[in-house]
Amino acid sequence: MNSIQFADYLRRFDYQERVDMKIQIPELLELYADSKAQIVDIRFPEEYAAWRIGFGQHIPLNELPDRLGELDRDKTIVTMCPHYDRAEIARLYLTLEGFNARYLTNGMLGIADALRGDKARDYIMRLNDQQ
Repeated sequence: MNSIQFADYLRRFDYQERVDMKIQIPELLELYADSKAQIVDIRFPEEYAAWRIGFGQHIPLNELPDRLGELDRDKTIVTMCPHYDRAEIARLYLTLEGFNARYLTNGMLGIADALRGDKARDYIMRLNDQQ
């Protein structure tokens, strides 16, 4: 898919795009487990060194333009950061570059909360079974 100009993106922006650009944790976890999504942690290297979720790929936001080749155009690219502000910037950039991209609305802090204890164990076991 070809890149599009920001003005053209704005011209076609509607209520459906407003819904489609976001993803919630349950849907993300399903898509990822089914190998239909690629998760990209876009935080700074120092943040990533301090803590991470244990799956997905790390590409800092400021390196994203130079690392597009690491992304799978056949998958939904889900960008994430602790909340969602930088993830939305990354999602918009990727959308303009022709990717099917969404941002995690609950952020990484939401994933940490959703995957506690038995839920984390069960999800990682599911991922391991997929390999």
